[in-house]
Amino acid sequence: MGNVRVIDVHQSVYAVNDEIAAKTRARLKEEKTFMVNLMSSPGAGKTTTLIRTANMLGDRYRIGVMEADIDSSVDAEKMAAAGVTSIQVHTGGECAMDAHMTMQALDEFDTEGLDLLVMENVGNLVCPAETDTGASRNVVILSYPEGDDKPLKYPLMFEVCHVVLINKIDTKEYFDFDDEAVVERIHERNPLAKDWRYSLMVDSRNFKKQNQKGQGLKKHKWIPLVVIVVLALVLILIQYFMIDILMAVNTK
Repeated sequence: MGNVRVIDVHQSVYAVNDEIAAKTRARLKEEKTFMVNLMSSPGAGKTTTLIRTANMLGDRYRIGVMEADIDSSVDAEKMAAAGVTSIQVHTGGECAMDAHMTMQALDEFDTEGLDLLVMENVGNLVCPAETDTGASRNVVILSYPEGDDKPLKYPLMFEVCHVVLINKIDTKEYFDFDDEAVVERIHERNPLAKDWRYSLMVDSRNFKKQNQKGQGLKKHKWIPLVVIVVLALVLILIQYFMIDILMAVNTK
């Protein structure tokens, strides 16, 4: 019988990726640029959320978007049409961005001229959660049509995300979505995760009137989209050691 070669692996297979990610974070901190890794399933509302966010906060912060897809440039074209600075990154068949791809893309982006950079990762709840991109914080969007069981089926995604945005709440009456259960499941995996509910398709004033009449969402107060986005960004930027970045914006 031939000899069996045994190899002891003492270093994480993600060690090289993590090292590049750490360098990216250090670089962006030096440049006073805050990067958010935005993830979700296809169709959950990443692109539309980003366009609304950039339009509302664009006068206050210099915002850029990095669109990551296996192919096509549809999302980047939408961003450009909305007046948002963006680049399209093709992952070459990979189902998520990793730290090396992120660093390559950053070299093509004038990050020193940005206060906030958002990476819209490839749409799925598996691969993007597995690798560190070098982003300052991770955010995931979960929509009502997807169901409240996603934290159970894709636990890693909800473990690595600091903020969970729950979109399409105007569709609640059409889907079996348990609000209390989904929050409990999120916090079982990540007790520190913050969650907000919102809708991009409903006027807040009309929606509030419907609630008062007993229609639409009966158990939850409506919070206008602008408040959702601002609160989420303020939480991310301020709660996690980024006060110095905001203070340094005017010194660029």
